[in-house]
Amino acid sequence: MPLTSDLGVSVSSTQTKAADLSTPADPLAWRRSLHLESGTSAGKADLRFADTRTLAASATEDLDLAGVLVDSFGATLTFARIKGLVIAASSANTNNVVVGGAAANAWAALLGATGTLTLRPGASVALMTGSADSTAYAVTAGTADLLKIANSGAGTSVSYDIVIIGTSA
Repeated sequence: MPLTSDLGVSVSSTQTKAADLSTPADPLAWRRSLHLESGTSAGKADLRFADTRTLAASATEDLDLAGVLVDSFGATLTFARIKGLVIAASSANTNNVVVGGAAANAWAALLGATGTLTLRPGASVALMTGSADSTAYAVTAGTADLLKIANSGAGTSVSYDIVIIGTSA
């Protein structure tokens, strides 16, 4: 089943400083984007996982990137490489969403085996490879394929959105 993907990150910002007769401005318009056609080589992807998930207070889950996640059509996904990843914590959360640091078989290509990233309520993180990158972020089934997501505290649940774009080979 064909997949076409467009990922992007942009920043638009203007810094000003009042002067005697004028207000100088320094506008910034910065954007990075990635277009992926269907396939498994550089500039291509053939798998997508997208979901809104909720974790109970103090709960964790290991998202198995190789052979457990299911796409919106019911097909089991086995990622070999990740080319795009977006995680967004709900702004309604009280606790943080912690990404990474699985106890065993951690997907270490991004944060190392023990590294974590904390998303405060409403925070988002986006990752995308370059269009010429055929290596991307490798997933190794059975030994380096678990992306741990955790609720940082007790008392309340957390919700987050996740989108993973990658290849099967």
